[in-house]
This record gives sequence, structure tokens and C-alpha cells, in this order.
Amino acid sequence: MPFRWRSDGDYIKKLPLTRRIMPHIMRTRTESQVYFEQKINVTQMWEFIRECREKSRITFLQYFIWAGAQTIRKFPDLNRFVAGKRIYQRRGIWVSFSAKKEKTDKSPIVVVKTKIDPKIDFLTTAQMIQNQIAERFSDKKSTTDKELSLAFLLPNFIIGFISRLLMWLDHFGFLPGSMIQKDEMFSSVFIANLGSIGLDAAYHHLFEYGNIPFFVAIGQKKDEAVLDENGNLGVAPIVTIRYTFDERITDGLYCMKALEHLKEMLENPVISVS
Repeated sequence: MPFRWRSDGDYIKKLPLTRRIMPHIMRTRTESQVYFEQKINVTQMWEFIRECREKSRITFLQYFIWAGAQTIRKFPDLNRFVAGKRIYQRRGIWVSFSAKKEKTDKSPIVVVKTKIDPKIDFLTTAQMIQNQIAERFSDKKSTTDKELSLAFLLPNFIIGFISRLLMWLDHFGFLPGSMIQKDEMFSSVFIANLGSIGLDAAYHHLFEYGNIPFFVAIGQKKDEAVLDENGNLGVAPIVTIRYTFDERITDGLYCMKALEHLKEMLENPVISVS
């Protein structure tokens, strides 16, 4: 049917009417945002990372990306998005994340977009992510960098017109697949690892451009008071994670169950999942 075909997703025909109407009554991601916070006890995670570093250089972010893909595999409704007031199932699990080249104010932020196969074990996935980060940190310009460099040779009013045109094309499903595949704003989730630069997690807005339904901010590790299984007070390393979620794609209970599954994976890390 016209306007329903997209290169990055499949139109979902059978949805409850109350779900189908949501993009019409909540027309933007801004008015559809829901916020959620998790406190992750990373005691076992840090031990897991130390053991894995005997084989490969890994980070919490790499494991979070892999565990997130496992969660989306188990809860596929999370991998939906809204475009043109319609709800689509995304093809593949795509993750965009930001990183700084150096921990300085003037250091640029680079964004990496990668496709994650949840059937691949963690260590292999971590190495792939590390290779992609190294490539982005090199002097080689990405496709997005090249396109923006050309765009800013134009007057501002033309840039504004092009931006509106791209959003119009995306709305009706006419945006070329080659652009969508390379654009970091067309992903299953966007992750900002603020803890890597010594910051705590923040609730981030969702972008109207693109179709990302999740934004995740990971905070720095802090020692906090916790209760053990017997109710005794103690201290443990805690990482705060804050999520911003477009509730039009699925209901809050489904999302909550998915994030609880993710928390379980983060607090009890594994190499692979069958």
C-alpha cells in the first residue's frame, strides 16, 4: 500500500486500535516521552570485566550494547518505531552511541552506528564495537561528517529547507535507504555513556528527526548504600541508568519487563545467551 513501505522497517498491520491511534493523538516524540530510572549493582560486572580483560579489552558500554541487543531479541516490540503516524517493526537491531575522543572540553564527540547480531557471543561483539570506535576516532571522515561539511557551505535558510525536506521524505517513506542505513538517528536505541567522562546520567530528549524510540544515558559508578538479601545495610558500586522512551511503540508494562530483564543481565553478566 502507498506510503507504508520503508527500507528500514515493516508496517505492522495487526495492532490494537488503541495502539494504532496513538501516533495520531500524540503526534511527536516530545509529547510521547516516558522516563525511567534504574540502579544497577555492578559488583559482579566489574569482576566479569576484569576476567574478560585477560582475553580482550572490554568496557561496560560494550556489554550494555550486547545485553541490550539480547533484550530486544527477547522483547521484539522494543524494536518498533513510529513514522508517518504508523508503527513499524525495525529490520535488524541497530545501536547508535556517542563517545569523546578525549576527556577535555574541546574534544569532539563522535557518534557510532552499528548493527548488532544477538546470536553472536559477547567477546566477538565487543571486538567488533572496539574496531568501529577506533575507525571513528581516526582522522578518516564518516559519511555524515562529509555530508554536513557540504551542507554548511550553504546559507542557513537552505539548510533549514533541506532539513524539513528530509523529514517530509521520511514521513512518507521516500527517504533513500542508503541515507537511513548510514544516519545515526535511525536506530533501535541511542546510548550516551556519560559515566565515561565523569558525569552522572541525565534524562535526554528524543529527537524529532529520525525514528529512535529509546535514548539511554549511563552515569558514572558510585558507591551507594544497599540492602543485601537478608536486609542488612551495606555499600556497593552502583551505576544509574536513565531511559527516555517513546510509549507509542508499546505499552509501559512490556517495556518495564524488558528493562528488568536487561537489569538482570547487567547484574549477572554472561558471555553468551542461547
